[in-house]
Amino acid sequence: MSSRNINFIGNRKIALIFSGLLMIIAIISLATRGLQMGIDFTGGTLIEVGYQKSADLTVLRKTLDEIGFGDATVQNFGTAKDVLIRLKPRDGVSGNDISAKVLEAINKTTTEPASVRRVEFVGPQVGDDLAEDGFLALLYSTIGILIYVAWRFEWKFSVGAVIATFHDVIVTLGVFSVFGLEFDLTVLAAILALIGYSLNDTIVVYDRIRENFRDMRNTSTEDIMNLSVNVTLSRTIMTSFTVFLVLLSLFFLGGEVIHNFSIALLFGVVFGTYSSIFIASPMALIFGISPEDLMVPIKEGSEMDQMP
Repeated sequence: MSSRNINFIGNRKIALIFSGLLMIIAIISLATRGLQMGIDFTGGTLIEVGYQKSADLTVLRKTLDEIGFGDATVQNFGTAKDVLIRLKPRDGVSGNDISAKVLEAINKTTTEPASVRRVEFVGPQVGDDLAEDGFLALLYSTIGILIYVAWRFEWKFSVGAVIATFHDVIVTLGVFSVFGLEFDLTVLAAILALIGYSLNDTIVVYDRIRENFRDMRNTSTEDIMNLSVNVTLSRTIMTSFTVFLVLLSLFFLGGEVIHNFSIALLFGVVFGTYSSIFIASPMALIFGISPEDLMVPIKEGSEMDQMP
């Protein structure tokens, strides 16, 4: 047993109010500002170029703005000499014409012309299909969580797990909306990974609650939950801390390709750890979970359970 006795469940009202405020801010931002969709979802042109020396991104952005591409995304790709340019689609203008115009303009900014590494075109229809598939992936994941937890534990736990996971996803998406970060396929992959991570943390806590429910029948539900969260706290923190260190390394050393991916998971791990402690268990308590819900039925004719 753990020597810690932090009253997590007793402070659930404060935590739920805090989480409610976070979700309200996130939902308002998502409803008003939306997400800054990347080229994967909106369609457009992607150009990767390389220079002999470090590229001046400020000059490149100014040049693109002068030729009518002020909304272009310009960023380093791996090293300071490699540049990735993302351009939104233009009505009535082909991707080839756009890329040719951009390459001609940026080559005038340096004495040495940029070497073209790749040029990719994503049609609007492809982007719509990817967005739809991404939404369906999130929906199916949530349904799968609901079914799995209801089968393994009890429906009240299932609803609590789904609410906690939904909380993590909405708040993480809210971070991207509030700060105007680009949402692309790598971020969608991070959100799906977050769902699995958050569920895993919640399952560990739920599993200990179930064990304690069966072993401590004369203890109140709130005290059992509090004890279970305290017992699993060191495991939860250590797991989250090690994952957090890996994500920090990806954020600072992984390059621009997975920059937003690491941001999504950094926030997601923090919110996922928080929700496993302050959201999942309290929500199950609110729905009326009790030791009786997890008692193993006694078959007729078998010996009576003599446990206190």
